[in-house]
Amino acid sequence: MSAPVITSLLVANRGEIACRVMRTAKALGLTTVAVHSAIDRDARHSREADIRVDLGGSKAAESYLQIDKLIAAAHASGAQAIHPGYGFLSENAGFARAIEAAGLVFLGPPASAIDAMGSKSAAKALMETAGVPLVPGYHGEAQDFDTFREACERIGYPVLLKATAGGGGKGMKVVEDVSQLAEALASAQREAQSSFGDSRMLVEKYLLKPRHVEIQVFADRHGNCLYLNERDCSIQRRHQKVVEEAPAPGLSPELRRAMGEAAVRSAQAIGYVGAGTVEFLLDARGEFFFMEMNTRLQVEHPVTEAITGLDLVAWQIRVARGEVLPMTQDQVPLLGHAIEVRLYAEDPGHDFLPATGRLELYRESAPGPGRRVDSGVAEGDSISPFYDPMLGKLIAWGEDREQARLRLLGMLDEFAIGGLKTNIDFLRRIVGHPAFAAAELDTGFIPRYQEQLLPEPSPLSDEFWQAAAQAFAQSLPTVSRADDPGSPWAINQGLRAGLPTEITLHLSCEGQDRALTLGDADAHTARLEGESLLTEHKGLRHRHRVIRRGDTLYLQWDGELRRIESYDPIGAVEASHSHQGGLTAPMNGSIVRVLVEVGQSVEAGAQLVVLEAMKMEHSIRAPQAGVVKALYCQEGEMVGEGSALVELQE
Repeated sequence: MSAPVITSLLVANRGEIACRVMRTAKALGLTTVAVHSAIDRDARHSREADIRVDLGGSKAAESYLQIDKLIAAAHASGAQAIHPGYGFLSENAGFARAIEAAGLVFLGPPASAIDAMGSKSAAKALMETAGVPLVPGYHGEAQDFDTFREACERIGYPVLLKATAGGGGKGMKVVEDVSQLAEALASAQREAQSSFGDSRMLVEKYLLKPRHVEIQVFADRHGNCLYLNERDCSIQRRHQKVVEEAPAPGLSPELRRAMGEAAVRSAQAIGYVGAGTVEFLLDARGEFFFMEMNTRLQVEHPVTEAITGLDLVAWQIRVARGEVLPMTQDQVPLLGHAIEVRLYAEDPGHDFLPATGRLELYRESAPGPGRRVDSGVAEGDSISPFYDPMLGKLIAWGEDREQARLRLLGMLDEFAIGGLKTNIDFLRRIVGHPAFAAAELDTGFIPRYQEQLLPEPSPLSDEFWQAAAQAFAQSLPTVSRADDPGSPWAINQGLRAGLPTEITLHLSCEGQDRALTLGDADAHTARLEGESLLTEHKGLRHRHRVIRRGDTLYLQWDGELRRIESYDPIGAVEASHSHQGGLTAPMNGSIVRVLVEVGQSVEAGAQLVVLEAMKMEHSIRAPQAGVVKALYCQEGEMVGEGSALVELQE
C-alpha cells in the first residue's frame, strides 16, 4: 500500500487546538483548512486558516459534530486529511470510518482502536484480561437505577459516576451516599447524552488522595510503539484538569518504566497508531490503577513537547504518511521540567460558572525562553455559551521544576484579560501556593486549600480607591466641552495646577462603589506615565499597570487586574429597587429541565430548573423554602444571562 499524500489538512475543531494544529501544519508546508459554525465565522481559527468552510448552525450538534458536513468540507476544499483535535468527534469511531470510506486520511488511530478504548467499560474489561490493575467498580451493560444502587453498596461510598463514552469531566459526578444517587445519576446521564450522544454510565470506588499520572504513547504503522515519559495531572476541579506538568514530581525511574511499559502493552494490544494517552491513578504506596485511554492528542500535550523537544502534531502527520517513528525508547529525551495551566472564561467566585461576553482586553505574556502560549482567541473576540470556555493554555519550561514554576508565575502576572470573568487569579494562587511549590500533589488539592485559593472578597483599601481615581482621571480621553470648560471630561492628562474646580468621580470595582473627590493637592500622589501609574505611600514608590479600554479602566493592584468603571449613582439606586424573590440565569444557556410548577411548595435547596451551558449542566435551586409564584422559562428555550427563570414566594 503506497504512502498517502498529504499536502492539505482540514482541522475538524475550533479554538486553541485548531490554531495549534494549523501552526505545525503551516510549518510543514501544508495548506490549512478551518471549519466553523455560523457564530464562529470570525473566530481566530477561522481567520488564521488558508481556507475556511462554513458549516452553519450555532450549537456543536449543528456544526462540529456533523460528520457529513465535515467530509463534504474536506472534499470541497481539496484537503486530503482531517485532524480531529480533541473533544467533539476526536474519539468517535464512526467519524474515523467515514473519513476512510471517503478516501481521506484520519490523523488518529484506527477505528477499531477507538472502539476498544472508546467505551470505558470495554476498555477496563480489556485491561483486566491483560493483567492491568483496575479500581473496584461496575462496568456492566445494565443501566437501571437498582443495578447502580446495588453496585454502589457493594463497592462502598463515596463512588464516582462516569460516562462510558466521555471525558473532560462531562457526565461525571461524585456521590457521597445513597440519598444523592438518583439525582446525580440522572444529571450525569443527561450530560453524557448531550456531550457524547451516549448516556451509558459506569461507577467506580472514589479513591482518597490519589494522584492522576498519565503516559503519553506514540505508535507508527510498522508495529513500533514507545512512551514519551509521563505527566502529572492531579490538580483538578470537578474532575477536569487545571494544572498539568511533566515529568511527574517524585516518580522514580523504575516506576516510570513500569507505567510506561504497561501503557505501551495496552496500546499494542489494540493495534494502536498515532498519539494516545493511558491514564492511571497512582496511590501513595506507588501502586497504579488503569483509568482509561484517550485515543487522541491531549490538551496537556505541550508539557510533553517541552521536556522532549518534540512536536507531536508533526509526528501525527508523519505517521499518517506512513513514516517510521524517528527514535527508539532509549533515545526519548527527558529535559528539565514543564508546567501548564488552563485559562478558562469562568467565574471562580460563583462556583466557576462559565462566563460569556466580549474580550474587551486580551494581552498575552511576552514571548521568551521557556515560555509558550497556546490560545484560540484575540482581543475583541466574543465567547459564546455553545462551546467549552477554555481560552488557552500557558506553558512554562525550566531546567528544574522551581524555575518552571517561577517562570509560569511571571507569565500569569503579565497576562491581561478584561470584559468577562476568568480563572487567571485562581491559577496564580495555585501556582504560588506553598504546597504546590513543594509538589504536594493529589486530586484533592483544590478542595483542601479552597479558602486560600478562593478567598472571600475583602473591601478595597483607601489607597486603592485613591490610585484608581487618579488613574481614571488622568487617563480620560480628550473631549471638547465648550459648554462646560470646568468638566472633568475636558481634561486629557489629569489634574493640572490652577484647575478652577474639584472633580468628583463615582467609581465601581468588583461590586464595590465609591465616590471620590480630587483636587490640586491630590495630583502629586500618583502620576500616570503611559500604561504605568506611579504611586508613593509612606516613602515607598510603586508601579502599577494601567490599561484603558473605552470607559473602562484596568488597574493592577495587589497582583490582580481590577476592572474599574464610572457609574450613575441615581441609576444605581433605581436598579436596586428591582423585584425581590426572582431567580435568574447565571449565564447564557438552554433550559433542559423545568422541575416545578406554579403553586408548588419547595424546600430550601430543591432543584427548580436545570440549565445547560458550555456542555455542562447547572442547577438552579431554591435559596429558601417557599412557593413557586411564577415560571418564566420552558424546556428547550435559550435564555440570556440575568434572565428571570423562576419567582419564589416565601
